[in-house]
Amino acid sequence: MYFAVFTALLVGTALTVFAATLDLGPFNAPVALAIATVKATLVALFFMHVYHASERLTKLVVVAALFFLFLLLGLTMSDYATRALS
Repeated sequence: MYFAVFTALLVGTALTVFAATLDLGPFNAPVALAIATVKATLVALFFMHVYHASERLTKLVVVAALFFLFLLLGLTMSDYATRALS
């Protein structure tokens, strides 16, 4: 199983290099982020053993991560909204 994940990560790296050579205009960043998200998910699930972790612990970590993400975005947006436009 680890060899298959390793091979998928190598393919993802090759895909990243190939995508970097293409001129996708405004879609360069979203394509790169999508590839990076898939690769990070593979690493977390298999090499960090999240795939075999307890379901309750996984849900707790996801909820905590989303909470802090929304907190960060909320504070950033409130700061941006209260700044002067000049």
